[in-house]
Amino acid sequence: MALKVGLLLPSRETAMTGTHDAPGVVRFAAEAEQAGFDSVWVGDSLLARTRAEPLSVLASVAAVTERVEMGTAALIAPLRAPLLGAAQAATVDQLSSGRLVLGVAFGSPVPESRKEFEAVSVPFAGRGKRLDETVDLWRAAWGGRQSFSGDLFSIEDLGGALPPARRGGPPVWLAGGDSQTVVERVAGRYDGWLPYLPDSGAYARAWERISERASREITPALYATVNINDDKQAAAEQLDGYMRAYYRQPLDAMSAIQAVCGGSAQECLDWLARYVEAGARHLILRIGSLDPHVEVLAERLLPALRSLAV
Repeated sequence: MALKVGLLLPSRETAMTGTHDAPGVVRFAAEAEQAGFDSVWVGDSLLARTRAEPLSVLASVAAVTERVEMGTAALIAPLRAPLLGAAQAATVDQLSSGRLVLGVAFGSPVPESRKEFEAVSVPFAGRGKRLDETVDLWRAAWGGRQSFSGDLFSIEDLGGALPPARRGGPPVWLAGGDSQTVVERVAGRYDGWLPYLPDSGAYARAWERISERASREITPALYATVNINDDKQAAAEQLDGYMRAYYRQPLDAMSAIQAVCGGSAQECLDWLARYVEAGARHLILRIGSLDPHVEVLAERLLPALRSLAV
């Protein structure tokens, strides 16, 4: 499997700086395509970490790009009515001529996430099962099935559901770590695995477990935050400010649970190379700065990354 490199669009960053610049996010995607990235991604949050709605953003991205894959990293799928979500995703898939990838998650076990579920009158408990069944319903709708019957959702007349551009619909990746539950879910149900594990060794062990259980091809991805600066201390300071603004937590706390690297381009390359060696084949890079620029990664890191999994 060839190595792909994607870029997270700064939808949250524009909100953090008070600009709420959805058009700017779309322009950023066009710049990423021109710079040679393979994919662009956008996150999701209604209230906890507010940003422009991801599928709406990607519909606009589809209009200004031609080549890049477009993905959600990650869509909190249980917050949405399943049939409506299926129609929204199918629409974006049509608009992009089949370039959509849906990274999905079931919501973090933190108070901010719980409040989002309460705000849309969706139970927080059992959200993992709700996510799985939502994805099952999506696939039923995209696959032309006439009905769907599950433990949570049942639709007797599904035949009129909107078809996507691709037969069977967009690939669906699960955003999650290396727990046994995530491993089994990815291996048995999903098309990709999207973790942000801070340790490449843990990544390798989890990917081996997934590979042993899977009966079809699964894309091993990685969500990683980087800050390229030849002054390592300055990179750390900028990452710390970024994490405090984003999560209200210092860098030390966040780097213990997320894949984060700050330093020279070579240091970031060597760090990412360990994940590629562990099995990662689609790197989704988030620029750890409140003022991100496409050209920094495109010029200083992207060409070298291309050589890691030839």
